Amino acid sequence: MRKALRRKGVLIIGSGNTVHNLRQVAWSRLSEVGFGYDWAQVANEKIKQLILDGSHQDLIAYDKLGSAFQLAIPTPEHYIPLMYTLGLQEKDEVPTLFNDVLIGGSLNMLSVKLDKA
Repeated sequence: MRKALRRKGVLIIGSGNTVHNLRQVAWSRLSEVGFGYDWAQVANEKIKQLILDGSHQDLIAYDKLGSAFQLAIPTPEHYIPLMYTLGLQEKDEVPTLFNDVLIGGSLNMLSVKLDKA
């Protein structure tokens, strides 16, 4: 149904977080744009690479990707919307990444746009 809507020109937007650990937020450093803990940077970079490589199965099984991912995604409710967005990707589409900024050490709302190749 979603792909049929897209073919009719309906814009579908998903939102969520690729790194979302409120327990680890450095509240005193929220104004430091780009500050991210080492584990947050590792998970964020790996997520971006998996998106660009089309490795959706690895993104689905994020809990198997190590401790950086366990810290970056301690609960999945903020991460799952990314899966819905990537599930719409057609074979002739490439992802464009934007809004890629770590804040507070442990938050990122990386966004993905799917475009025709």
